[in-house]
Amino acid sequence: MADTSTKRPQLRLGWIGTGRMGFAMAARLIRAGHDVAVFNRTRAKAEPLAEIGATIVDSPAELADRDITFTMVSASNDLAAVVSGPRGLLSNPAAAPRIHVDCSSVSTEGSEAVRAMLAERGTAMLAAPVSGNAKVVKAGRLSIVASGPKDAFEEARPLLELLGEGVTYVGEGELARMVKICHNVLLGVVTQCLAEITVLAEKGGVPRHAFLDFINKSVMGSTFTRYKTPAFVNLDWTPTFTPALLRKDLDLGLAAGRAHEVPLPLAAITRELVQAMIGQGYTECDFGALLEVEAKAAGLKLEPENVTVSDGLEAAR
Repeated sequence: MADTSTKRPQLRLGWIGTGRMGFAMAARLIRAGHDVAVFNRTRAKAEPLAEIGATIVDSPAELADRDITFTMVSASNDLAAVVSGPRGLLSNPAAAPRIHVDCSSVSTEGSEAVRAMLAERGTAMLAAPVSGNAKVVKAGRLSIVASGPKDAFEEARPLLELLGEGVTYVGEGELARMVKICHNVLLGVVTQCLAEITVLAEKGGVPRHAFLDFINKSVMGSTFTRYKTPAFVNLDWTPTFTPALLRKDLDLGLAAGRAHEVPLPLAAITRELVQAMIGQGYTECDFGALLEVEAKAAGLKLEPENVTVSDGLEAAR
């Protein structure tokens, strides 16, 4: 008997932005067998993806004929440039993707402007910012919040689910941006609090690795405290998220607080502490170096403990 079933054609995907996060996320789609073409402003950062099957292109305009495109860039201006700039995604008058998924952390206003430009060309946009770093992506533990047209979300959902362990749809428009802004305000405040109590414990005589082991096993432990523990114990500030990026997100949170008449005193204090660490030269490092800044304020000289501790992600790798 002849097979009369029909297979859905494979989607052709485009990816813009292969920094630490974008590279790891695009790699997951490629390794899952998808046809992915990739652009990055510095081409050399994207080229290793060709070794696992990606096509590397020289401009976002070359991705306009793809079914679904993704962006993972640093700021609102970068998003606007790669979508509507001279060689941007919409600069090709003959084509535009059906769906565009932006995974960046950008302002609501910047996202709205890009959404409107895409809509003029018939492209549905999903705001889909993420929670995690490149190590979390590789471990399959990334979480994503999405907003935009429901039908576009349902079509893109299987791709988003390949990127991590959870996708949450919160509604139309830019609601996902508000969720991500709130998330990153919490990220900053929690990291500063963790730095303060870790310094307090150490100055009181408790080794950092022992203190953090207890916290991670307690009701206050979390995926975040566990995967930050190796950096706190051994003072490894290899960047996963820089102080400047955290400052940007705290500024977005404070701006949202003003717009909605919500006081954010802890966020405001944390923002100034992040500004202070940047002023002290902590720029090309991980934001977890807030621990060192707090230790200096307490008159405590930190040393790496050189203890092997779990980041809590091994089982998922």
